[in-house]
Amino acid sequence: MESMIEVRHLTRRFGPVTAVDDVSFSVRRGEVLGFLGPNGAGKSTTMKVITGFLAPTSGTAIVCGADIVAAPIAAKRHIGYLPEGAPAYPDMTPLGFLRFIARIRGFDGADAKDRIDLAVKRTALDSVLAQPIDTLSKGFKRRVGLAQALLHDPDVLILDEPTDGLDPNQKHEVRTLITELAPTKAIIISTHILEEVDAVCTRAAIIAHGKLLADGTPGDLEARSRHHNAVRLKIAGDAPDAVTALLRLPSVQSVEPVDDAEGSGLMIFARDGRAIVAEVTDLVRTAGWPIAGIRVERGRLDDVFRAITSKAA
Repeated sequence: MESMIEVRHLTRRFGPVTAVDDVSFSVRRGEVLGFLGPNGAGKSTTMKVITGFLAPTSGTAIVCGADIVAAPIAAKRHIGYLPEGAPAYPDMTPLGFLRFIARIRGFDGADAKDRIDLAVKRTALDSVLAQPIDTLSKGFKRRVGLAQALLHDPDVLILDEPTDGLDPNQKHEVRTLITELAPTKAIIISTHILEEVDAVCTRAAIIAHGKLLADGTPGDLEARSRHHNAVRLKIAGDAPDAVTALLRLPSVQSVEPVDDAEGSGLMIFARDGRAIVAEVTDLVRTAGWPIAGIRVERGRLDDVFRAITSKAA
């Protein structure tokens, strides 16, 4: 797969504050990169520099072969950008706004109409096309912003919190749309919703204090969680020696009680994240414990997120 976005040693300062600090990464066609970080981490600033909205203090971004600093117009032709807050002209209707965007992008006549119709269909805006944007809900305003980003069918999509303000059904629709678009595009999504990474992203990058701290597939990052390969065990009856017996297994790091919406039980944590379910199952059978349930944990992205960003604090 070809690289569509190349971010090279990007730094952006605001006076004495370094918002983005020597960040480098690339995104290939077909990849959806989830850009994660706490508030003020530098996510939106990085996106604004990649799209040419802000100039970098140093470094650059290459979009489809065009340098955003040296050839900004050429680079921007390839970019569809949904900024934070989805700004638009409040007195315009969504239809009027999209017609305006089409003209700016150089489309007219039947071509403009076809592109607007497709963007409206993809973002389900039919019911509000004639309303002033200022009267729309936050979710519909967000969808208007997404429609303008898609209008010219760009190779690269930069989406800052694309599902912010949407209800669960709308979030599902947008995530489905991103998944459908992904094979032919390079997409960066800024989000603080970790479930969104699982839903649509092929990669996740974690940024804090302007520094890129981790970059890998969601599975790679989940494997760094203490819950990766942990075993949740629910015992139906009495097994007073269970914790002691489990701790004797050489591959078990610790055993902790859990009591949550799934009920009570034991969480058995693996040493070094190794697979322990076979050893636990053998012990259960040998001991004859009355087991009501057993499950292997896949790892939790929120664990990894907290651990990485806390260390950077």
